[in-house]
Amino acid sequence: MNSLGFLVSTVFDLYIMVVLIRIWLQWARADFYNPFSQFVVKATQPIVAPLRRIIPPIGGFDLATLIFAYVLSIGKFLTLQLALNGGIVFSPDFLWIGALSLLKAAGGLLFWILLLRAILSWVSQGRNPIEFVMHQLTEPLTAPIRRVIPAMGGLDLSVLVLFLGLQFANFLMGDLIGPVWFQL
Repeated sequence: MNSLGFLVSTVFDLYIMVVLIRIWLQWARADFYNPFSQFVVKATQPIVAPLRRIIPPIGGFDLATLIFAYVLSIGKFLTLQLALNGGIVFSPDFLWIGALSLLKAAGGLLFWILLLRAILSWVSQGRNPIEFVMHQLTEPLTAPIRRVIPAMGGLDLSVLVLFLGLQFANFLMGDLIGPVWFQL
């Protein structure tokens, strides 16, 4: 049953990350005509478009997509419970677990995007359309750090500082929530 749990968890996590990237693309005002952005939009549009008619944006923030990601996070745990236990016993704890899981997924997504951006910066030299979107997504987060900590010998340390901040937040979340809830 571990294999089924792994499969269900991975499929949900990957799609939740795609939905979160859509929110992030809108927040960062990234190029939506980029091939990577087009993939994200096409993968989420069938569900997000009808939700937007019901749930309007608030101050330019796409609330419908965020609610969709939250429902997916709760659905992940309900599906895991069904697959592994053979039945669903809904608990109000799933609402908290879904929110914490979504927060953890957002932190994990930021980590992977930063890592991908760092690797692509060594290889492609800015000619890759995916690297361009990664730069647009992470620049609002790295630019303030870069103003405080300038480049040292041509090395940009802002990504490293952001990695350290993410790791600190990850450990802090584990300390505040507890080891049992943190292993979501």
